[in-house]
Amino acid sequence: MQPSRAPACRRRPLAGLPLISLPLIALLLAAGCGGIGTLRGSSAESRPSAPTIDRDTQVAVLLAGTIQTLQRLAAGNPAEQAEIVATARQGYERAPGGGAQLRYALTLATPGHAARDAERARQLLRDLAAQPETLAPVERALTLFELAQLDRDLGLQVDNLRLQQAASRADQEKLTALNKKLQTEQDDNARLRRALDEAQAKLDAIANIERNLSERKRKPEGTVK
Repeated sequence: MQPSRAPACRRRPLAGLPLISLPLIALLLAAGCGGIGTLRGSSAESRPSAPTIDRDTQVAVLLAGTIQTLQRLAAGNPAEQAEIVATARQGYERAPGGGAQLRYALTLATPGHAARDAERARQLLRDLAAQPETLAPVERALTLFELAQLDRDLGLQVDNLRLQQAASRADQEKLTALNKKLQTEQDDNARLRRALDEAQAKLDAIANIERNLSERKRKPEGTVK
């Protein structure tokens, strides 16, 4: 008897997905694969009626697929990214709230595509967090986790902008001080030039007087002008 193969969902790649932690992904996949394994085991035993999958397992499997889609969104080309975003938006528009809203928010929060809108994603997640009854437990956990990530990231952006603005103000104040100092030096130089010009004019006048006196002394006495 050959050993049973592991469910295919365990072989899905997990690397490269932004914002969502690998332990959380592992929990989602484990929940989903556990439900699938239950179905397969029950089928092998040929039970008379198919087992019912509980809602938490269904949601976990759905979220596992969503995570794979977010991986493709982060690494895809612009056309593929636009298609993924459009699909998520249409799903949200058809059925606002619940899982569709969560998937759309996760799509908007994922970095690396032109339609990323972290502020909009945070608002959608806040709305979901305010209505926890619309979500399964695993969806509520993911909502709170992603909301905390966005709050932190956007908070850092605000702090960075504040620092840039403070630095800009400091640079502007420094530039203003330098311009004022330069203007003061230019005014001082202008005053010095005027003083030098006035002194030179006085020296020229004195030299002219002395030259006239010398010429008078050299003329013979009794010479009529």
